[in-house]
Amino acid sequence: MLKGQLPSTGKDVAPHLGPPPTNHGQDPERTPVLPLTFPAQISNEDPEAKAKPFTPKPPPQPRLERALSLDEKAWRRRRFRTSPEDLAAGSGAAGSRGSLQDEVPRPPGPPGSPPCLSTSLQEIPTSRRAQDSAGGSPSSWGHCISGMISTSLDLLHRDGAVAGTSVRLPPVDPKVAPESLRPTHRVDSGPADGKPHLQSRLFRAHSSLGPGRPPSPLVCEARSSFSLLAPIRAKDVRSRSYLEGSLLASGALMGAEELARYFPDRNLALFVATWNMQGQKELPPNLDELLLPAEADYAQDLYVIGVQEGCSDRREWETRLQETLGPRYVTLYSVAHGALYMSVLIRRDLIWFCSEVESSTVTTRIISHIKTKGALGVSFTFFGTSFLFITSHFTSGDGKVSERLLDYSRTIQGLALPKSVPDTSPYRSDAADVTTRFDGVFWFGDFNFRLSGGRVAVEAILKQDLVEKVSALLQHDQLTQEMKKGSIFKGFQEPDIHFLPSYKFDIGKDSYDTTSKQRTPSYTDRVMYRSRHKGDICPVRYSSCPGIKTSDHRPVYGLFRVKVRPGRDNIPLAAGKFDRELYLIGIKRRISKEIQRQQALKNQHSSTICTVS
Repeated sequence: MLKGQLPSTGKDVAPHLGPPPTNHGQDPERTPVLPLTFPAQISNEDPEAKAKPFTPKPPPQPRLERALSLDEKAWRRRRFRTSPEDLAAGSGAAGSRGSLQDEVPRPPGPPGSPPCLSTSLQEIPTSRRAQDSAGGSPSSWGHCISGMISTSLDLLHRDGAVAGTSVRLPPVDPKVAPESLRPTHRVDSGPADGKPHLQSRLFRAHSSLGPGRPPSPLVCEARSSFSLLAPIRAKDVRSRSYLEGSLLASGALMGAEELARYFPDRNLALFVATWNMQGQKELPPNLDELLLPAEADYAQDLYVIGVQEGCSDRREWETRLQETLGPRYVTLYSVAHGALYMSVLIRRDLIWFCSEVESSTVTTRIISHIKTKGALGVSFTFFGTSFLFITSHFTSGDGKVSERLLDYSRTIQGLALPKSVPDTSPYRSDAADVTTRFDGVFWFGDFNFRLSGGRVAVEAILKQDLVEKVSALLQHDQLTQEMKKGSIFKGFQEPDIHFLPSYKFDIGKDSYDTTSKQRTPSYTDRVMYRSRHKGDICPVRYSSCPGIKTSDHRPVYGLFRVKVRPGRDNIPLAAGKFDRELYLIGIKRRISKEIQRQQALKNQHSSTICTVS
């Protein structure tokens, strides 16, 4: 008979219980196996019971078909380190197996047993099987292998718990064991002796499908080995609550539990930037300085970028934003009003907690068909916190302060937001001021407020130390003076300024305007914020980007931490919508540029290799 084939005698298969016989090696055709040590009570049975014929009966139909298939697939691929197949594969010759038999006795398995199963998987207690069943063919073993394995594991686990010790295999002398059993040739990682690792593998593979078996430890831990999603208990699904849909409901999409999963401290990392591009077609070769400043160790959760006098190719600008932030971010919303652009990018895994995004525009003065002075507002609700972002371009001119104040008044009255998304606190809202209808408001743009006193006085201040000159320059700032009067940006705050004026530079240079007009350097580009609840918005950094020189303005950005509150599920949601086409274009461009960079490095490396003939 060939090795590994089932006997074709047609005899009834009988379980082999009790201690293994000592006359091993009598049947050369049967593959020897290593026995596992069981407690004494298993072998204390009537010897006549071992000769009593019976046919193995398949275990009861499992309740979870998926788990059964996983058990079968896992254990059919499983090999014990002491199984005969592993020994044969490691030794490769009969001499090694013979030497191992001299060290550890291994009785032959019972007649009719399926191949590739150790004694521990064949010696099934008769109490688990039908005693008086009809004879069966060897093919019936294929239907009950899973039940035999799970039953044997039940026995190992139960007996190990009763004895107070773990199930251990007999020790093998390293000098006698083949290379497959030695620690230096192990495939599985684990402790040096391999015993705790084996016990862990057996315990985790325990099946809890059949009735009367102990529950699986995977179920007890309420975790899944095949998914990162936490299992949902059926009783939680059956439960009903009048709080469903509210912020206090358990399992609500916008509720406190879901908010705590993503933001344990309930703080959202927000990036806000403004930049007057001066209508230049040329974009900076790299936007990392703007979107990923070196001072920030981590990327932000939400990016909002407002542009005034934007470039002619708006789609290219949005693609560059997506390319810079990469595949972990998606463009939630983008909108334009003349030369005013605004883009909102958010982390991909947070898009499900956003409401529908709404926008509104206000035109204060039309200069041409492209360049428009006015404002562009975008609003949405994230969990239970409503946001309003406004980018504006006010009237220019050193002495036109009143016109800029008028632009502000038209904006707060003209922006019709929110539309369909409900106000989170309507009793605190003012119909005449859009900024009072939201929990967090960020207003940024080119406000065109200048430094009074003239060019000569400002240049004299710029020659001082950085801290001293910034403080002195702000004393001449028109916007600071008007805010103190309460005539503009009521209820707003601005982070402390620690950078030089962002206007007006010579393009491509660090020098201020050297043309015949000799415009006065000023803080025209600003970021303001307002919070409905005191302390909900905390500025982290407020700075400019001196390395981006494609415009006469330097970009200005602010990093904030915003407190987020749980919300209700009855608001209109964005349902995961984002600009997929822009997302794919940005990713493809990142890949192509990375390939080009690697090719350039390869060419540079090959060019530096010198050959000596």
